[in-house]
Amino acid sequence: MKNQKGNTQKRTSKISRRVFMSGSAAAAASLTIVPSYVLGGSGNVPPSEKLNIAGIGVGGQGRWDIDNVSSENIVALSDVDWKQAADTFKQYPKARRYRDFRKMLEKEKNIDAVVVATPDHNHAVATMAAIKRGKHVYCEKPLTRTVYEARAVAKAARRAGVATQMGNQGMAFEGNRLINEWIWDGAVGPVREVHAWSDRPTHNGQLFWAQGVERPKETPPVPSTLDWDLWLGPAPYRPYHPAYVPFSWRGWWDFGSGGLGDMGIHNLAPVFSALKLGAPTSVYSSSTLVYKETLPLASTVHYEFPAREGMPAVKLHWYDGGMIPSRPDELEDSRELSREDGLIFVGDKGKMYVEGWGGNSPRLIPEAKMKAYKRPPKMLPRSIGHHKEWIEACKHGTPTRSSFDFAGPLTEAVLLGTVSVRMGGRRLNWDSKNFKITNLPEANKYLHYEYRQGWTL
Repeated sequence: MKNQKGNTQKRTSKISRRVFMSGSAAAAASLTIVPSYVLGGSGNVPPSEKLNIAGIGVGGQGRWDIDNVSSENIVALSDVDWKQAADTFKQYPKARRYRDFRKMLEKEKNIDAVVVATPDHNHAVATMAAIKRGKHVYCEKPLTRTVYEARAVAKAARRAGVATQMGNQGMAFEGNRLINEWIWDGAVGPVREVHAWSDRPTHNGQLFWAQGVERPKETPPVPSTLDWDLWLGPAPYRPYHPAYVPFSWRGWWDFGSGGLGDMGIHNLAPVFSALKLGAPTSVYSSSTLVYKETLPLASTVHYEFPAREGMPAVKLHWYDGGMIPSRPDELEDSRELSREDGLIFVGDKGKMYVEGWGGNSPRLIPEAKMKAYKRPPKMLPRSIGHHKEWIEACKHGTPTRSSFDFAGPLTEAVLLGTVSVRMGGRRLNWDSKNFKITNLPEANKYLHYEYRQGWTL
């Protein structure tokens, strides 16, 4: 994530209702289940009072997330590295401190909601532990490290009726909503192709984290402030090395999912919401050298999605590591095509170029077409803030824009792309209903892995 980096009324109402119903995991369950937190039962906080929030992984991005929910009661904080978490501990001195989130969740009976901001490989186990205890969950992106985990976590949240939000903060951007509204308005006609990209794992021409390397051979001592076994969590055991922590874990297959899992979640989210995408039917890829331990330095991933809800089949192309799509003819000579993050929607009647991560700045191209375009009425409610959406959902059952009902399928699709990369770029035909790759059975082993003893969903 980059640091803080003419329609009829009938149509408007229809879209708003559909978005409302799909935007919250709690909505589907609320017809039959009334969670105890709504009623303010014993040990639960009624909507009129502050939530008791706990943090899991509170150094780095986790501190920023906790700061953004600090309007509530921060009652407990868990981190495996107390040096990394020191500033957060200092900021919230009344919060009780833990190294093992499992012990925290077991002991702290008054927790209402949990913020998960660990490295990716611990997202699912931490999130599921909270959901099983009936806690609302805000989890950083990507929702999980494996395709199987994404399906399981989304299903569990839906059954539990808890409020959820994935930390792809671009879903709160105004531009993100404009993309939806302009596409639905027919600004570029039916969309049959989309190009999306990010420069990660590079940034400003420098390597941001390691990819395209093998496992280090040195075995330096574990820092006294770090519980290495807890940091590994469910991942396969390996000796400690600073090549993995505190930040460089993203490029390692066991811990992260590279630029696609990092920025793909941000930049593909507006594509999935605007085009109402679900599961792809196939995915294939190409890349620089694929290593056993890490993702390649650069890759392109190609998805195919079927027709849905009155929209045609669409091909979605992802580029990372400095790869970008061909420059559109419609883009003025004076305007640069961003090398960092962007989107291009290719419709039957024109193109939309989106510069920046998360769908921040959309515009029709060329500029003359943008100036001539009569914008439609606003069809989507505007965000009160990505974290605040989740807080309100916890208290009142209102929708969030990146609930696990949305985040789960998005994460599944993104991570299927990494499976293709890991398989050397081979095409994967995906049977979403039966949860299997049909044409390449040996690729199914990368949909999940066996957890270390003591860890479970």
